Amino acid sequence: MTDLTGQHYIDGNWVSAGQTFESDPVSGTPLHVHSGGKAEIDAAMKAAEAAFETYGWRSREDRALFLDAIAEEIEARVDAITEIGMAETGLPEPRLRSVELPRTANQLRLFATHIRDGAYLDRRHDEALPDRQPMPRPDLRMIQRPLGPVAVFGASNFPLAFSTAGGDTAAALAAGCPVVYKGHPAHPGCGELVARAIAAASEKTGMPAGVFGFIQSNTNEAGEALVTHSITRAVGFTGSFRGGKALFDLAMARPEPIPFFGELGAINPVFVLPAAQAARGGEIGAAWAGSLTMGVGQFCTNPGVVILTEGEGAEAFLTQAAEALGKVPAQPMLTAGVAKAYRGGVEAVSGTDGVERILAASCEGRQGAPAVFAVSGDDWQAHPVLAHEIFGPAGIVVRAKDAGQRRAIAADLAGQLTATLQMDDGDTDDAKALMPILERKAGRVLVNGFPTGVEVAHAMVHGGPFPASTNFGATSVGTLAIRRFLRPVCYQNMPQALLPEDLRD
Repeated sequence: MTDLTGQHYIDGNWVSAGQTFESDPVSGTPLHVHSGGKAEIDAAMKAAEAAFETYGWRSREDRALFLDAIAEEIEARVDAITEIGMAETGLPEPRLRSVELPRTANQLRLFATHIRDGAYLDRRHDEALPDRQPMPRPDLRMIQRPLGPVAVFGASNFPLAFSTAGGDTAAALAAGCPVVYKGHPAHPGCGELVARAIAAASEKTGMPAGVFGFIQSNTNEAGEALVTHSITRAVGFTGSFRGGKALFDLAMARPEPIPFFGELGAINPVFVLPAAQAARGGEIGAAWAGSLTMGVGQFCTNPGVVILTEGEGAEAFLTQAAEALGKVPAQPMLTAGVAKAYRGGVEAVSGTDGVERILAASCEGRQGAPAVFAVSGDDWQAHPVLAHEIFGPAGIVVRAKDAGQRRAIAADLAGQLTATLQMDDGDTDDAKALMPILERKAGRVLVNGFPTGVEVAHAMVHGGPFPASTNFGATSVGTLAIRRFLRPVCYQNMPQALLPEDLRD
């Protein structure tokens, strides 16, 4: 395995600073990691601001070459990254080597292609009308410009695709914004290897030293310092509701509030409509079990709640789902803390009035085992606690008594990342009745599939109304994510020499 130092990367240098902590890997030897605080954040942010003075005005081609080079450097380290990622998180080799690492590299290249195209700039030009009456019109040109240094937080459940060089970092760098990244203590070794790939790409393509900063930390101090630092212009965050909401509140309480783009998770409801339920309820139940337990249920798009309607196919769904889930063994979760919180969530649901325990295998330590519960529509509506996310392979099946209660359940939902319709041809009218509700509740509405697996594409939306995310108008996946780190600037009667290069005649 590549030697790891547990250091920070600040202003183009690897730095040892702060007290050290030990990582908590699923297997292998713990790493000794330096934990940064206010001083390290301050140094990294000042370096990022200095870098912005040139990086924010580099050509789109220069930035695209930088993104391409990061992808190449990550791919060159695939063996070492996979090895340490497996040890730290317990995720299987195919997930890291064949899925998450290629996705990370591909989204970097997608943003490189996107900025080369230039359409994201939304360039507009209203030519001067000097003879217009009753008053002339000036020459007006508009373009999207980068905000400045961006703070990014790593996600526990995606050590690559939503972490060091993940979507937030890729989008910010593509926009022309330097990034200061706070590493997640669940996978510090994996984070360092990717940070070294970014550092190598930065040197290879001649980027300014502070264009990327990497701060390791296992305390809240670094995160708070990052959000409240006066230089920080925006924040990208993927994680728990509790942690994200606390940081969002800090961002809003600053003397100068800044946009906080937090993706905070959801229960991602699945509505199984009557015709589909009658025709293939058991099949849908088995498929749902596979989605529910993918990655030990540790996806923000995990479909944690299914809404059936009392009638034909409902019991077949439950029977087949329970049978499939019963075959899934306990598996290691990302951290001991995640496993403990998962078991706490399962116990809370088990103790709620009206809840029937269909399957809940015992698990301890860092292990997580599937659990599934059933509840009537009345009891679901009576106990809002059941609508809280359980981060892990646990699901709740709600039996609505009729179409009216099904719509009422949909209307009562908080904001979601996704909402799913399982439907056949005979369900079109029921689906039409739900769509005006669901499109107000979720960032992505899908039919006859499951939401785990977020395509990195131009049309993807990974976000949604609060509390799924803190900004309903944004996405953290897909090329539209770049718009989070840009702002429109209008130039009036500006000489050609003073205009951004992309606005000149």
